[in-house]
Amino acid sequence: MTIQNDARPGRNEPCHCGSGRKYKHCCLEKDEKKAAAARAKAAAEIPAPAPEDAASTKARSAKPKTDQPWKTGSSTRGFVPRPRTPRKVGGG
Repeated sequence: MTIQNDARPGRNEPCHCGSGRKYKHCCLEKDEKKAAAARAKAAAEIPAPAPEDAASTKARSAKPKTDQPWKTGSSTRGFVPRPRTPRKVGGG
């Protein structure tokens, strides 16, 4: 046996209006529209945050310059450039 509380009934339970029909066929849509309207009203009452309170939109600073010679194209540091021809495949 289910315990009745003040919350709306389940979809397949008898409707709370007393019509004897299932809730999903009787008052489900009306109750959902009321709940949606209440949520919209509550959302409208909440003030929008001020623009200065929002995350700052300042441009990000440049990345710090570090000495990473392996990332520059001019420094080879003894590395031989790779040939651009494909490797030969096969055993012969």
